[in-house]
Amino acid sequence: MRQRRTHLRTAVTAAVALGIGLSAAPAQARTPTRPPAPGIENCTATACHFDLPPGTYDVRVTLGGDLASSTAIAGETRRALLPETAAPAGGRIVRGFTVNVRTPEGEPLGPQGTPGLDLTVGGTAPALAGIRVTPARHARQILLVGDSTVCDQPGDPYSGWGQRLPQYLREGLSVANYADSGESTVSYLRNPLLWDAVRPLIRRGDLVLIQLAHNDKTTDGPAYRANLEALVAGVRERGGEPVLVTPVVRRWFNTDGTLDNDTALLVNGLGVDHPAVIRSVAADRDVPLIDLTARTKELVESLGVEGSKALYLYNEKRDNTHTSVHGATVYADLVREELLNLRLVPKGSVRVE
Repeated sequence: MRQRRTHLRTAVTAAVALGIGLSAAPAQARTPTRPPAPGIENCTATACHFDLPPGTYDVRVTLGGDLASSTAIAGETRRALLPETAAPAGGRIVRGFTVNVRTPEGEPLGPQGTPGLDLTVGGTAPALAGIRVTPARHARQILLVGDSTVCDQPGDPYSGWGQRLPQYLREGLSVANYADSGESTVSYLRNPLLWDAVRPLIRRGDLVLIQLAHNDKTTDGPAYRANLEALVAGVRERGGEPVLVTPVVRRWFNTDGTLDNDTALLVNGLGVDHPAVIRSVAADRDVPLIDLTARTKELVESLGVEGSKALYLYNEKRDNTHTSVHGATVYADLVREELLNLRLVPKGSVRVE
């Protein structure tokens, strides 16, 4: 009997090594067939819809057609997910990105949105040849905590820089934008639908970019500093990496063409210099700093009174605080540059084309 078992084991080992199937193998040992990943059958020429639960998904698209094409992909609440990408006539180009699907799909206190994943196919000559959506197994998150200059704005002509940031990131790195219009450090920490909801989502190694200042108009210096420190500590307790971001400037010029005034540089009515406090907390708590105030000030002043109007909603709304789609895209690119400069993300995870 022992000899027969030895011969059987030898035969099975040989069959596996040679790739030979054994007809006597039990059915339950076979790998079950997985359903195919959602694909092009879920798309029209201009849009795709996938019935998927909240989560993080990798999206791989094939672009191109018989004619020369140029395609951009947006999704959910007007998020830019893939920049306009050209393909030659008869050619095919494969690109990937990772998208966060959540409810509400835009601002945390905004409308619920449409369940599932919705994508929009745009560009000057769009051509979507194929698409594959799969759950992201090892994606790293960039979570955003901020106000209306950061958030996923629901309608034109408004746009936050966090809404435009995903297009600069490659597959494997997603943006989960929990910025909300009108929030200060005080309200963000107090509202259970904001910080209390975001904090449990932070995983070890995730980046959490924090830009709150525009609405801290009545927050005194000690309270503002304590609130920033509480946000930093909360991120670190979850194993994430906090990144403090100074606020984008308001387009408020002096007669000499500079922005050296309290309105432009976010000094509130109590004399609290928000960017200065943020810089101080970053230095004292050893937190990476993206000085978006300095970067946007330099850019706006270089463009001048007329040239800088396109960055904001001056022409549409006489609004010198909120950015246009163009302005939000430019400011998102500044954030991309700083993420690389600070080595917070590897070069291979950022799109430079």
